[in-house]
Amino acid sequence: MLIEKISFVSWLIIFSLSFILVPNSDRIQSNEGTDQENGWISIWDGETLDGWRASENKDSFSVEDGKIVVDGPRSHLFYEGPVANGGDFLNFEMKAEVYTYPQANSGIFFHTRYQEEGWPQYGYEAQVNATHSDRRKTGSLYAVADVMDDAPHADNEWFEYHIIVDGKDITFKIDGEVVNEFTEPEDREGTIKLSRGTIALQAHDPNSRIYFRNIRVRLLPD
Repeated sequence: MLIEKISFVSWLIIFSLSFILVPNSDRIQSNEGTDQENGWISIWDGETLDGWRASENKDSFSVEDGKIVVDGPRSHLFYEGPVANGGDFLNFEMKAEVYTYPQANSGIFFHTRYQEEGWPQYGYEAQVNATHSDRRKTGSLYAVADVMDDAPHADNEWFEYHIIVDGKDITFKIDGEVVNEFTEPEDREGTIKLSRGTIALQAHDPNSRIYFRNIRVRLLPD
């Protein structure tokens, strides 16, 4: 009887740890039917990278168990699928579920355009970073309106990144909570600004491992 009790307790511990540690949990995945009813459109099929194009170091992106795995040297994965005429977004919302490993750095670019190498020169970056040495954390409109030092989420768990672009207004939410709001001035110069364009996921460096899944958009009136 004692052996049976020990075996049962051991099984419970192993089962509990597997639930906690496996990042493919459906814990926060949205209801697909409800999303479609509310105008949300998936821009990733959950199985391949069809409709997306990677720049330099294409092997930094792969698909595993229903998630995009970002792991490798600098690269950017640009959306070129059918939604918004190949990714020509103006006013829109985007949601993605994101999972960061410790010391990982990534980002989600928007109103950007494909380039073969280097950091994107057009549009803004929504930073993804909980514990990387860069002080700009998740929720930062990178180098424009930053969330410094304290990330609004932890590593090793899924969170939902919600980006809203409406006119000159940009809003970031993490798990439904507003973490950043920015209104672009009319006279902003350069190319790091709102115009229109696509979405890109960032592979930052070989020591940064990130997962993305359940990527969807909702188009807003122009």
